[in-house]
Amino acid sequence: MTNVIWKFYEKAMFVGVFSEAGLGLKDLGSSPQCGNREPHRTTFGFCIDSNRLVDIQELLKAARAHSLPGLGVCMSRDELLQELRGNKFESGARPDEIDAELEPDEFMNSKKSHEVQSMSEVVASLTQHCKVKQVVDVGSGKGYLSSFLSLQYGLQVYGIDSSRTNTHGAQERNRKLKKFSRAYQKHAKAARTHPESSNSPQKEIVKIKPEDVSYGDAAGSLSQEERLSISPSDVDTAGEKQSELNQEREALFLSALSADVIQLTPPRVPPSQLSAEEKERRKRENLERKAQSRSDGASPVFSPLTSYVTAETELRELITELESAVMVGLHTCGDLAPSTLRMFVAKPELAAVCSVGCCYHLLSELFDPAGQECLHSVCGFPLSQYLRDQSWFCGRNARMSACLALERVSLGQGIQMESLFYRAVLHVILRDHYSSYKSEKRVGNVYSKAKSFVDYVRRALCRLELDESKLSDSDIQDYHDTYRARMDEMHAFNMLKVSLAPCIEGLILLDRLCYLKEQEDVSFSALVQLFDPLLSPRCYAIVGLRSDAKRITSRRT
Repeated sequence: MTNVIWKFYEKAMFVGVFSEAGLGLKDLGSSPQCGNREPHRTTFGFCIDSNRLVDIQELLKAARAHSLPGLGVCMSRDELLQELRGNKFESGARPDEIDAELEPDEFMNSKKSHEVQSMSEVVASLTQHCKVKQVVDVGSGKGYLSSFLSLQYGLQVYGIDSSRTNTHGAQERNRKLKKFSRAYQKHAKAARTHPESSNSPQKEIVKIKPEDVSYGDAAGSLSQEERLSISPSDVDTAGEKQSELNQEREALFLSALSADVIQLTPPRVPPSQLSAEEKERRKRENLERKAQSRSDGASPVFSPLTSYVTAETELRELITELESAVMVGLHTCGDLAPSTLRMFVAKPELAAVCSVGCCYHLLSELFDPAGQECLHSVCGFPLSQYLRDQSWFCGRNARMSACLALERVSLGQGIQMESLFYRAVLHVILRDHYSSYKSEKRVGNVYSKAKSFVDYVRRALCRLELDESKLSDSDIQDYHDTYRARMDEMHAFNMLKVSLAPCIEGLILLDRLCYLKEQEDVSFSALVQLFDPLLSPRCYAIVGLRSDAKRITSRRT
């Protein structure tokens, strides 16, 4: 069965790179060898003799069967919680027993609220199961998950992010959330003591506005991963106006902060390349931040730290108070997700891991035929020895396809065909007139600003620093008119890519699951669907428990 699955993924990769080669659906038609094929002459819709796609229905049927739901390899969130609690809650507070339970939608948007609420309960259950009180949140960003785990479940959380701006923002936001939490708990206690007064119009209910606790664009704008699920193109997105609005909001918010909070984002530098002075400075900053958190008298504690971490990072040097902890990551980008799993395997102080990755297009690949350097120990794909032995390679275009959201597209959301069409025709123009398919420069989000196709091309050529005087407006428009008739064909082809997206994502996630199952000291590992894919397309978590943690008895261990 395993060999059949990997064989199908090979076919999925084949389709996934078609657009990179500039092929359309007409190129996928029947070949002479398969014109009168027998059923046994195809595999997953591909002709055995020509290796061309000849039966789309067969391919789509196989795609559904080889997606994660079709393979039946995932646990639901409720199943995992039941396993962790042993069909009953462990000792400690249940979520519904915590005084003044926080409502995350009071200070997050609906997507982030859903993610934080769903994941935090799983993380809290992991800490109870492993009998630990500490959590390490890798790639903690603005601190949404970390703050909620600290305030709601009484956990000591260390949020690690490579961006100093994110760290300071998380610290400021957490300070405001603590004030909100105390007021919230005070009101809830009063409501229980005097229930009749809770409905009194004179009773003041303290609430905090979302803009008071957000930082930057984390609460309102689309993340990079969400934009990719709307359009696979890294050139054209429709979020430009929203981004400008968020920048205005951010400017207003930043103007209210003290100057020492506002700092430019430093370049992301691996620890091995940091100078001794920089290492000492970061260590001093982190210690001062911890001391400030303790002086606030807040217990439990959320401690945001600035550091670039890998599997080689000594966590106990970074976090001197670290004992035994659960490592988590909510939508850790690119290689950070597999690095989180490597850290869990390498660090005996980590009792469990719960990792939700995103941004597959940013993964590095060990067997990249382009020859880009990638250290054997740190490449994001493949992670498992099983796929490394087979020299597996996806390619950036297939990984971009994995970021698409089939559930959203099936409801009529998600793909802006005109934007993709503009980009495809621009590609043809670059090929015909500039002898260029690729460039180190990026076109950027010019589609949302362009008034017409001609304007789009002009803006793109300007971004690429190419001579736009080579083409007249009529020349550019002729390209548009010539290829406009193939829009339906392009739409059908992109629907085919979307249909294969869950399979490519499944390959990446199963590789990570295989990696944990290859480790002798990991007693339990599973793929778990944590989120509603309509709200959060990257909805799967990799969960693992170390052998010395209390073992889960499950058919998936």
